[in-house]
Amino acid sequence: METAQNTETLALGGSLRVDNVQALASKPLQSIPDRYVRPEVDAEPTLPYVQQEIPTVDLSKLLDQRSSLEELKNLHSACEDWGFFHLVNHGVSGEVIEKMKMDLREFFRQPLEVKEAHAQLPGDIEGYGQAFVVSDEQKLDWANMIYLKTRPLELRNMRFWPSQPPSFRETLDHYTLEIQKVADKLVGAMAKNLGVNAEMLIEKLVFQQVRINYYPPCPQSNKVLGLSPHSDTDTLTILLQINEVQGLQIKKDDNWVPVVPLPDSFIINIGDIMEILSDGKYKSINHRTTVDPHKERLSIAAFHSPNYDACIGPLKEITRDGEEHYKTMEFKEMVKIRLSSKLDEKDFMETMKLK
Repeated sequence: METAQNTETLALGGSLRVDNVQALASKPLQSIPDRYVRPEVDAEPTLPYVQQEIPTVDLSKLLDQRSSLEELKNLHSACEDWGFFHLVNHGVSGEVIEKMKMDLREFFRQPLEVKEAHAQLPGDIEGYGQAFVVSDEQKLDWANMIYLKTRPLELRNMRFWPSQPPSFRETLDHYTLEIQKVADKLVGAMAKNLGVNAEMLIEKLVFQQVRINYYPPCPQSNKVLGLSPHSDTDTLTILLQINEVQGLQIKKDDNWVPVVPLPDSFIINIGDIMEILSDGKYKSINHRTTVDPHKERLSIAAFHSPNYDACIGPLKEITRDGEEHYKTMEFKEMVKIRLSSKLDEKDFMETMKLK
């Protein structure tokens, strides 16, 4: 595996240090610390698991000329109506996926001091810790995470990449390469549906980073959130659930819809950048994570974005009538704005809309 070092440090923002949630959850708790208590958890309705489910897209059918037309329509509908979908027959081998799952489980089983060796540094989100903690007063998520830049290789900083278990770095390198291929194929299909040049849209996927999430069990799970409601500030997100514990929910028609993971599938969601590029035809969707009272939950999300210097705005091929609904802004400025505030549903995207 290549281990190129980070050649550039961009001051985009970081997260304040807070108590380690996994360590907190390992102790007997008489009550949940106040900073984790989230009254809004039950304030909005959550649909039963069987009532509504996100669509399923088959990548093998998208790539097969005999079935691609019908599956392109299915993909277009999923992107327009949901912004989330299951992806099956994606072409990533079960061996690659199972090795990634095994190494992620092993990493979080290690003593705290081993994980803290890869802790975030002040002013940077990369590494082990938390994200979007910008004040000493805000409510906190019941989770820990490790955030890593994975592609292009020259952006990697191996100081943050776990060396234990010994296979972790090679496993993550192999997994993220396969995920990048899936992202390119999916966005190529989306370009066909949007009537834009596929290469131009795939250029918005050159930067890949992963957020590996660990949600400890919480005996009062109805009082906490694993991840606050938000939309993703990227082009496309590919999520792999490590175990079968449910928790992901998306906001649709003012209801929280639980996402039940399918075996041998990824969960795909449209990011804010894709919403802006498509001038709102495809929309990024608010989602959140709840916590199980008895079992831990793990996942790995791969975010795909353009270069930091790229200007993001509605594509001219989509806004041929000249009317645009979103601002144009450098991607790095978007990231700075997002990292300077706590997660708060789609408030950021409201600032990107032209009134």
